[in-house]
Amino acid sequence: MSEPARHSGLGAYGRPGRPGDPADGRRPGRRTARRLAAALGAALAVVAAAPAGALPAGGNVPATDGAVSAESPVIMTIDTVAPQVASPNGTVTITGHVTNGGKSVLKGAHAAVRKPSLGKPLQRRSELQNVVARTAPLGADGIELDSPQYALPELAPGQSQAYTLGVAVNDLSLNGDGVYELAVDAWGSTADNQHERALGIARTFLTYSSNADAQPTRVATVWPLVHGPELAAQTVTEGEQTLSVLRDDSLATEFAPGGRLYELVDTGSKLTGLTWTIDPDLLDTAFAMTKGYKVQKPGTEKNGKPAKDDNVVNGTGQAAATAWLEKLRAAVAKPGNQVVALPYADPDVASIAHNGADLGGMGTALNKAATAGRLTVEGRLSVDTRSDVAWPYQGYLDQQIAGVAKQAGSDLLLVNGASMPEPDALNHTPTAVRPVGNGQNAVVADETVSSLFDGDLGTPQAQTLAAQRFLAETYAITHEQPQNQRGLLVLPPRDLTVSTAKVLASALQTAASGKWVEPVKLDAVAQAAPDSGAATAVPAAADYPAKARSSELSAADLSNTDSVQYDLDTLMQVLTLPQRVRGPFSAAMVRSLSTEWRSDAPGGGAYRDGVKRYLGELTGAVQVPKKTVVTLAGNTGQLQVSVRNDLTQTVTNLSLHLVSHQQNRLWVAPQEDLVIPAAQGVTVRFQAQARNNGPVQMTAQLFTTGPNPRPYGLPQNFQVEVTSVTNGVLYVFAGGVLLLLLAALRFFRQRKRRAGQPHEDGDQPIGEAGADGPTGEPEDADDADDADDADERGRGDRTDEDHADGDGPAGDDPAQTPRGSSADGRDRTSSDEKVGP
Repeated sequence: MSEPARHSGLGAYGRPGRPGDPADGRRPGRRTARRLAAALGAALAVVAAAPAGALPAGGNVPATDGAVSAESPVIMTIDTVAPQVASPNGTVTITGHVTNGGKSVLKGAHAAVRKPSLGKPLQRRSELQNVVARTAPLGADGIELDSPQYALPELAPGQSQAYTLGVAVNDLSLNGDGVYELAVDAWGSTADNQHERALGIARTFLTYSSNADAQPTRVATVWPLVHGPELAAQTVTEGEQTLSVLRDDSLATEFAPGGRLYELVDTGSKLTGLTWTIDPDLLDTAFAMTKGYKVQKPGTEKNGKPAKDDNVVNGTGQAAATAWLEKLRAAVAKPGNQVVALPYADPDVASIAHNGADLGGMGTALNKAATAGRLTVEGRLSVDTRSDVAWPYQGYLDQQIAGVAKQAGSDLLLVNGASMPEPDALNHTPTAVRPVGNGQNAVVADETVSSLFDGDLGTPQAQTLAAQRFLAETYAITHEQPQNQRGLLVLPPRDLTVSTAKVLASALQTAASGKWVEPVKLDAVAQAAPDSGAATAVPAAADYPAKARSSELSAADLSNTDSVQYDLDTLMQVLTLPQRVRGPFSAAMVRSLSTEWRSDAPGGGAYRDGVKRYLGELTGAVQVPKKTVVTLAGNTGQLQVSVRNDLTQTVTNLSLHLVSHQQNRLWVAPQEDLVIPAAQGVTVRFQAQARNNGPVQMTAQLFTTGPNPRPYGLPQNFQVEVTSVTNGVLYVFAGGVLLLLLAALRFFRQRKRRAGQPHEDGDQPIGEAGADGPTGEPEDADDADDADDADERGRGDRTDEDHADGDGPAGDDPAQTPRGSSADGRDRTSSDEKVGP
């Protein structure tokens, strides 16, 4: 963007000196007189500029993006140019610094202005770029003027000296209106090389304008008001008031005079034709601060715990936020301005397009964010807004991003010129708007102009170079085709700094005063007729810059956020006052996707963790308390399962499902519907029937009710210990075993008695038979056995008949109080069953 070094320029390709020009830019034949003047000036300067000698080696050295050399050891800077635009018969004053960046003492040196080469203006933007590309002093930089000159004291390595030079515009021999190179060099020698030479040079541009004979270029400038998300999902109730919770108190400083957001509003309020591009979440945060608010204590932002006195403190920015909102309302209401509402919380559409397009919740989130954005900005600022504008990260565009933006309702795209470079065949700067297909238009920012304001212009040198280059570029654009009015978009970064904003504002005002620029709102450029020669092809995803892709929200980040939406929808189904939770969490979910996390990845991770954990806390407040073992004493009874609601509102649309893992051993009723008052619990009784003693695994799971029921919370597994199944079930088992034993005994005795006697069917074994029978028993023993058998069969039959249903002994009624239960229906079970908060 700029060269703060010895060749402080701004640019790209070198140009050799013209034939016959001295390579060092000096006039021949005047060396002796110049040496004497320089020596006298240096002697006077030693007295006048004594503080320079006190600088330590390497101290106060301006930053440089070029390396010094033994031949050119001086680092020159131009810190100010006043006025910024030259006029006939005027004077231009230049200030800057000369720094010895070499290893030897600077001797007999002075600083002087160079007269532009041949006095000819730079006609095309490519010529401006050629000047920027130069490094060492060249003859093409012009000829050094005899006056004014600033004599420099001896400068040891690392020492710096300020200079001031005032030059008459007429002495520059400018040949008509246009843009000229303005160069200041240092001439002299060094202790290790007595050869006098150009030791270093600084370059910038000077626009000379005496009339307005061209159609001014219409310049739309995006003026961003965005900030990283601050509002947490938690709130705090104090008396009758619900207070918001912020993750830190940085906005208290930003909203106060001197803070970034305050100064952006203050600077923008002095301009017309601005396009205020605002994150609605910032307005909501400011509004929440005006009501009083809390701030999370450091280290607690991701624990997800409800906000309480032990983890929050009072915020300090209530007054500052109130004043800032009032100041902003007045600024955006000025005629000629426009307000663009970004989607709520400025979600990262590029990350979503590349890493989350297959997540169903992302599209829904973007659509909701767009609607919420428009409503929030209009409500907070009382102005009309445009909300169909997508501004992907740093303006980089590809086909996937354009597609996702279209699905979210964005018909206008703010695009970095690097994504859609102009064809080489185009010999002028096209108007910014162009159709890109799919019903969308792109407003493409001029890459060179916008890049001037990418960083923090924190030094006078950087500020001057950017401002002078802006004036030169816009003047050149306007005069490429003086009668063909075009539109230009200036797209600074989202985190526009105060110093950069002030430089941009000043440059816009200066160019507007010169009448080659007309500041307008975005719509004035977006609705213009497109240039037929401009680039309209949207690049493929493979052409997206690797550096920008490396900072994207990952697929895991987006998936976790998508799951928050599912969990939130589940919680909403059971709340009787869902609005208390829906708003804060829906907003928090979109904040988790914010583009601002690109520059604060750890903060984004902590924020997403906090949201997810807090939602888990709320969901978990309605739960089945843990239990381990429940005893069922009997074959029938009731199993009691507690459900607790620790929320501050009633929950409904819930059912509790109890599932036995062994239905053949223990059967339970499947489910019960629930309504649980706030901060209370209920006990649900499930009818149970056991068919065997021993442990049976059970699972208790809450479900939402309705057309699409879904599990709510985590399942609870516990064990039911069935004991004393004696009443009916054991009678059936015992009766059956007894019948088997009696039948076997009878069969054995009959075989012994009838041994040796032929059986009617011929299968009976043959043997001797005495008078007393084969076993030696009396003859009537068989009759006695038959009688016994009949009696035993009668008892067995009665047992089978009375207990065929397995519910208990004769006379038991399952509809009445079962064994193991008291008359009030409460189970007489082990203490393990009665578990609850």
